[in-house]
Amino acid sequence: MKKVSGTVTISLDDYQNLVAAEEKADEYSSKTKHAAKELSVFLTFLITRSDVEPYVIEFNRQSTSSRIILNDGRATIDFLDGNS
Repeated sequence: MKKVSGTVTISLDDYQNLVAAEEKADEYSSKTKHAAKELSVFLTFLITRSDVEPYVIEFNRQSTSSRIILNDGRATIDFLDGNS
């Protein structure tokens, strides 16, 4: 997003709601990254017990926001927006 110089006037209630929304968004982002790491561990566990590659290929074909990468017996989840 392009930064724009200037000022705005909003009510204190709206400002506090904005700050709370930012905190909640940061919390959701952190929890999502943690969940992705946990799912990567689970997927790594699964690939040592069965052949899940066909399912991973199909998931990657259908997913619009992430990809599962299998590399040397490890699974990682990459978000297509560049955040892992």
